[in-house]
Parts: sequence; C-alpha cells; structure tokens
Amino acid sequence: MDYIKETASLLKGKPLALINTFGCQQNENDSEKIAGILSEIGYGFTDDPGKADLVIFNTCAIRENAEKKVYGMLGALKPLHEMRPSMVIALCGCMANEEHNVKKIKSTFKQVDIVFGTNSIHKLPEYLYNTLSTRRRVLRETEDYEIHEGVPTLRKSKIRAGVPIMYGCNNFCSYCIVPYVRGRERSRSEEDILSEVISLRDSGIKEVMLLGQNVNSYGGGGDKFAELLSRVSDTGIERIRFMTSHPKDISDSVISVMAERDNICKSLHLPLQCGSSKVLKLMNRKYTKEWFLEKAERVKAVMPGITLTTDIIVGFPGETTADFEETLEVLEKVRFDMIYSFIFSPRRGTPAEKMPDVISDEEKKRNFDRLLEVQNAISLEKNLAMIGKTEKVLVEGASKTRSDVLTGHTDGNKIVNFKGSPSLTGQIVDVKITETGTFNLTGELI
Repeated sequence: MDYIKETASLLKGKPLALINTFGCQQNENDSEKIAGILSEIGYGFTDDPGKADLVIFNTCAIRENAEKKVYGMLGALKPLHEMRPSMVIALCGCMANEEHNVKKIKSTFKQVDIVFGTNSIHKLPEYLYNTLSTRRRVLRETEDYEIHEGVPTLRKSKIRAGVPIMYGCNNFCSYCIVPYVRGRERSRSEEDILSEVISLRDSGIKEVMLLGQNVNSYGGGGDKFAELLSRVSDTGIERIRFMTSHPKDISDSVISVMAERDNICKSLHLPLQCGSSKVLKLMNRKYTKEWFLEKAERVKAVMPGITLTTDIIVGFPGETTADFEETLEVLEKVRFDMIYSFIFSPRRGTPAEKMPDVISDEEKKRNFDRLLEVQNAISLEKNLAMIGKTEKVLVEGASKTRSDVLTGHTDGNKIVNFKGSPSLTGQIVDVKITETGTFNLTGELI
C-alpha cells in the first residue's frame, strides 16, 4: 500500500503540523525528514499548537531536563486535545526507544496517539494512516535498525545542511544512553552520501555538516572517514564540517586531510568530558588526560589557528575536587574556543546510574560556575585576538535581534554580525572583525 497517498486521501483541506525538536543535529535532520514526509502527504506547518492538526515531539534522552520538558509540554496539550479530539499527537526520537518512557506514555499520557523510534521515521505515513483511519493508538514497533535511503527531506535552510553518514554508537561510555536508543554503528555507503552532497551542492547549499553519533568511526574506523572526507571535498561543495567526534578516532589521516583541503573547515569538536584520567576510566572514554593533550597539540601544530571546542561533564560519580582541578588544567593548556558543559545527569540503564557520588550537589554547582568563569575568560581572550583580522563569513541572513544586521559563521564556526545588504545571503564574504564579546563577533564588510 502507498501509505502517503492513502493517508492524503483521509485529510480534509490543508491540515497543519507542528514539529517540536529537541537535542542534537541528528535530531534536527530527522525532523527535516519528518517534515518532508508530511509535506508529501499534504500537510502545511505552523508554530501554533492551537492551529495544529498534528503535533510531533522529536525527543532527546541525553539529559533528564529534556525529558521533563517534553512531559510538561505533553501535559499542557491535554486540554487542547480534549477540545479537539481529531488532533493527532505523536512522540518519536530517543525517548521513544526507552521502554520506561513508552510504558509511561501508554498509562499516563493517553492523549499521545503515536510513538515511534529513531529508525522508524520512514514508516510515519503508515502510522498516520492507521491512526486516522481507526483512531487507535500506534505505540512503537520493534526497530529494524536498517538504513533507509530515499526518505523525502524538507530542509530548514537553503544555505547549510546536515548529511548523516552513520547512525548509532559502539563506544558505551558509562554515562551515555545513545547506544541503547540509537543502536550499534551503521554506516551509509559512500555513493549514497556523495549523491546527497552533490544534490545539495546543485540546489545551492554552500555548507554541509557530516553527521553521526561517532562520525569519525565511519565505516568501522581506520582511514575510512579520511577517505570519505577527501571524496566529499572533491565534490566542490564550498564548506564541509563534521560532528560529533570521539577523540580516539581522530586519526593522523583525518588531521592531514583537514589541513590539506581548503573547503574542509578548520574547526573541530573534540569532546574531553573530564580532565582526570581516573574519571575518564570510570567514564569508559578509552583515553587518558595525557593522550588527549598530545592529540590536541598535534591538531594545533598541523592547523595553527584552528577553532577547538569540547564537551565537559561536571560532577561525574567519583569525581573529586582534585579531579575537577585537572579539568581546569586541561582547559588552560588547550585553550578551547568554546565548551559545552553540563552537570552530570544520570540516565536510567547506564552503568553510571549506580555509581556513588563523592561530592555534594552544592559543590558540583560551585565547580560548574568556576568552569564557566575560567572558560569564558579564555573564549573572550581568543576572540579579542581576532580584532583587526579579516574572516570569510558565510552569510545566513538577518540577525534574530536586528533586521538591519546580517549574521553568519566564519570558517572556524564563530558567529559574526555585520551590516550589509540582504542580497548577500548565501554568499561567502570578507568581514573585518572590529568588536567582540565572549560568544560572538562584530565586523564590517570589506
């Protein structure tokens, strides 16, 4: 059965859909596929739940706060659903692959009509058809974890696009739920990836982000990712980025390709998580502090001026104040341009969930605040050093706060705001940096 056509036949007029997306770039790409499917069925889109005939929550399970927010929003929709019983509410993404969440939705959130996992997006037309035709709930089937090509995609941007190259993760970091909700590593074929990049290039896309839960272990690791980077570079797309990386898989061949190819952006996300080798072992990160420092120095030596970013978890079980001091030491030595930092949030079903804490929540908060203080000073210092320099900026359109100001990203992925004509959107232009803050830059068009 052609479920897209059959579902379309059940619709009246031009129904509207609202897609709420939480989490990573992979989730953003998944939501673009959901939007592509819905557009082919005949849905338009809205940001107003009061006007929506279909509301979809594409969820994240990495941190507890994200789950709480989803449940709060689901609860807020209950009165609206009661007034408009024809409204369909769906939940997908990582939360949908956790059994305790599925059970909770079945028993407590009966306004939710459809639940489907991260690898079942291609089956959304079937789920919608079954729900609309029978008004019965469709609450998650077994995931097949195959790669499904050819899913229609509705891109949010006409300038930058995410391109998944692999799915899942084999690392089993002790704090992380991803291998349990996204499955084991599966890589797309080079041909399918290159075909998508070429199509995006031909449609006017200027920058692609190669995506994966552990993007640089593509093809099973070794030199496979470096080879893929080279082939993507050969397509002539103007800019290439990738994330998320695991430090252990950033090989010398990847570093060399990045350095050699002008259209591979000189920015790298290198997640440290913690500066203590003892804690890194508890995290099952498979490297030491010393090894990480050597890797970072290698990257900086080959690509001077590269933008380096990282992830830091504060308050992991077993982390002492002395361990935290080692994290600050690494920050001072590497001098990351920016960090993404979080206080540890235990996830059900991971080994870290049952590990004992050794410091109080209050001390964790003090350490977190201190981490931000140290890093913000470093970030500002690095940005101040850019004043007077000319950067190539991909113009993405008007600033969210000022319609007369354009905004875009440098090769190093830093945000720059500057005055210029909206006609420059989608072009790479030269901008001289004139002012700076901790998190963005201001410049003038040259």
